[in-house]
Amino acid sequence: MSVQAQLANQSIHSALDMVLDTAYQGIDTAHWKKLFASARQSQLEQFIVDMFAGKHINNSEDRPALHSALRNLSKTPVLIDGKDVMPAVTEVWHRIEALCNKWVGVTDVIHIGIGGSDFGPRLAIEALAHVPGIESRGMRMHFLANIDTAELARILARAQPHSTRVIVVSKSFTTLETSMNAKAVVAWLKDSGCTTSQIAHALYAVTANIPAAKGFGVSEENIFPFWDWVGGRYSVWSAVGLPIALQYGFETFKQFLAGAEAMDLHFKNAPLEQNLPVIMALSLLYQQEKHDIKAYAAIPYADALDWFPKWLQQLDMESNGKSVDRDGKPVKHSSPVVFGSAGSNAQHSYFQLFHQGTEIIPIDFIAVREPMSDRPEAVAHHRILLSNCLAQAQALANGKTASNPNDVYPGKRPSNLLLLPKLNPFYLGALLALYENRTATLGALWNINSFDQPGVEYGKVLAKPIEKALASHQDDIAASADIDAVTAARINLLNSNN
Repeated sequence: MSVQAQLANQSIHSALDMVLDTAYQGIDTAHWKKLFASARQSQLEQFIVDMFAGKHINNSEDRPALHSALRNLSKTPVLIDGKDVMPAVTEVWHRIEALCNKWVGVTDVIHIGIGGSDFGPRLAIEALAHVPGIESRGMRMHFLANIDTAELARILARAQPHSTRVIVVSKSFTTLETSMNAKAVVAWLKDSGCTTSQIAHALYAVTANIPAAKGFGVSEENIFPFWDWVGGRYSVWSAVGLPIALQYGFETFKQFLAGAEAMDLHFKNAPLEQNLPVIMALSLLYQQEKHDIKAYAAIPYADALDWFPKWLQQLDMESNGKSVDRDGKPVKHSSPVVFGSAGSNAQHSYFQLFHQGTEIIPIDFIAVREPMSDRPEAVAHHRILLSNCLAQAQALANGKTASNPNDVYPGKRPSNLLLLPKLNPFYLGALLALYENRTATLGALWNINSFDQPGVEYGKVLAKPIEKALASHQDDIAASADIDAVTAARINLLNSNN
């Protein structure tokens, strides 16, 4: 039997009827053994136990990372400092279900948030819209994130103010983009003739800062809490995922949670050698060690998952884009650059770089066994879609020789194949939880805290004096402690046209 055939036989891993094939990673049995031994030496197994047990693994902020409790449908007690959080989580589930049953005659929902408050629910709404036969309540679900008013204007041009509901999502309720967009939408409701009581009826909030939401004008009964032990990019399982339940029904939301819970149980209980998130993390670590890779791509061969790489970018790069470890020491490796888009479109975009570029870029190919439509052409189209997925992986792995250097494919470009039996709420939840747990695993292997993001704060601080200088309309701004010479010149350039 050839080496490649042996690798193929040893490379199939499965959980929840999802299949992970690592054959094209080029990792032989001896190297896998070393990788698993290294994982155990880094205390990965204890890290997994501590994470699910509510230990304060987010050491910089001295709090747990317990997003898994949000999808703990079994309601098994989850303790934080001796207190079970599941009654509070369960109460939010009941409130979400009640709201789903109460909303009648709503034509538009404007979900205002940014980052983790936006990516998860936006991805789920987009992906589930493609599920054949899924029942939708027919509301237009709008996601408002960008401070650029182009997005705001596009949404308000379509929404019907007197039958619109607004959900403001912000953990702190102080995020600048979210608060400004929320104020703009409230102003639009007023300008459209809505009364103060109608606006109060239309406003909802999802936040950890209930007093700030009440101060904004949201009625207390319309405020859905989440907690400081939930990171924004891990929050879609909380009331942040409210649009999923409102659009597709609470049972659909429960199926989404159930898929994630099932993946959590696999991650928590499976031996490392059979553990999908761990295997995916170790394969990426191997490519970093062997090839010093700086980027990897996620290519879902499903148009429904076109938003998945954008969600994954935040998950990985905001979690693990660090230069120091938990002890403040420089790290050897951290998050590569993450990018991707739906195949086969991506083949006609940047696959040239994958095949013949100077950089080795590992790829996660994600495919779904069943077509995502019930069109008469669906089976034939899906067969071509899957054949392209498999062909690209084979070409990248094996390459091609030719007398013309321009026609040479070097090969030995690593990839995974992740195969879902179907794309439905359950498997969408399982897919997202798989990558969340993989991200946490990589953080543990690199000794990085995957649950803080101090690097996003500095730019926000600097933006305040710059905005003040722009508002002055002066074109003679001088460099200062807050504004360097280059930025001062750019402010003057902008203000010179005012």
